[in-house]
Amino acid sequence: MLNLRLALRSLANRRLTTILTIASIALSVALLVGVETVRRGIRESFAGTIRGTDLIVGARDGNQQLLLSSIFGLGAPAGTITWETYQRWASHGAVAWTIPLSLGDSYFGYRVVGTTEAFFEHYRFRNDGRPTLAAGDLFEDDRDVVVGSEVAARRRLTLGDEISLTHGLRGTGIMDHDEHPFHVVGILAPTFTPIDRSLYVTLEGVEAMHEDFIGAAPPDPALVSSGPLLSSFLVGTQNRFESLKLQREMNTDTSEPLTAILPGVALTDLWHTIGYAEDGARIITMAVVVVGLLGMLVALYSTLQERRREMAILRSLGAGPRRIAALLVLESGVLATLGAITGLVVTYLVLFVGRGLAERHFGIFIPITPPGKLEWVYVGGVIAAGMLVGLVPAWRAYRNALQDGLVIRI
Repeated sequence: MLNLRLALRSLANRRLTTILTIASIALSVALLVGVETVRRGIRESFAGTIRGTDLIVGARDGNQQLLLSSIFGLGAPAGTITWETYQRWASHGAVAWTIPLSLGDSYFGYRVVGTTEAFFEHYRFRNDGRPTLAAGDLFEDDRDVVVGSEVAARRRLTLGDEISLTHGLRGTGIMDHDEHPFHVVGILAPTFTPIDRSLYVTLEGVEAMHEDFIGAAPPDPALVSSGPLLSSFLVGTQNRFESLKLQREMNTDTSEPLTAILPGVALTDLWHTIGYAEDGARIITMAVVVVGLLGMLVALYSTLQERRREMAILRSLGAGPRRIAALLVLESGVLATLGAITGLVVTYLVLFVGRGLAERHFGIFIPITPPGKLEWVYVGGVIAAGMLVGLVPAWRAYRNALQDGLVIRI
């Protein structure tokens, strides 16, 4: 207890150095814990983009490309699915509901999705959220369009506005469908998912705006079918235990080559593919923590010269070398503890203030939860490392003789 009081008084006498050292440790811990919290939030947002869907089905393709094109609006679909094939699987006994998706058009780089009202009824994302309207109504005919919140905000769209869509995706659009304009009938509430960056029209609307485009070239027999062509469709099963069996049936069907994927498995695989960025961020933050601890070591060690007389007086009052060494280790531990606690407080203040900005601008949902096991491990590790760093100046002070601080050096 006496050592703790001496350590606190000693640190108080060197306020500026103490404050700067605590700030250095605090920033290091805040960065370390903050990166881990943001990483977890990004992962949850990524995994929470789609919930409650048992299968994603598209033309024969790679799993990740199907996931990215259908759910995240990235890349182009590998092919199309005929309406007959879609209906055949939609009527399968194991299927409870389906959501057809027709992709391939855009609006100033934003993805246009042809679908049905089933999308708004069955699609779920993080925490069982569902697409809801902030204003207006859902589409009813082939000239209605419902726009995501980001599209409406960035393009300054309001209900009743007339827009023309583009054939093709960002950077590859080849013509505008001016002959078939759409009217904004609904604006979706923010979801902080790719829904915010999409526009939704009916399947009939997709067909109608391509009629003149198809008519300009020799007709393709594949386009003259009894219904629209689809890029993919989402499936909800009657019983989730049937998902694997249904997936196997779809993947081995010979009538039309299909790829059926489990969203959870595909999301996990994709996250592992891009997970190297996590490792890079952790390495950088660990390096920052090491720099902060080295800064504390330099601060403590450099003050030993100034504190020679203080140590000598303590020795003359009966404090042995071990007590002097323990005092310095304790000071180092106090600095590391105060820095770690301050860093935690700073992290949660930044999260509280910046969470809304991250959601609005980056679509990242960062939950504010109590520090988890890993965060406490980080904090404990920083405190333990701080005390270990204190052993260096403690060893130097332990070796100093009593007369070392009583001799005036010129």
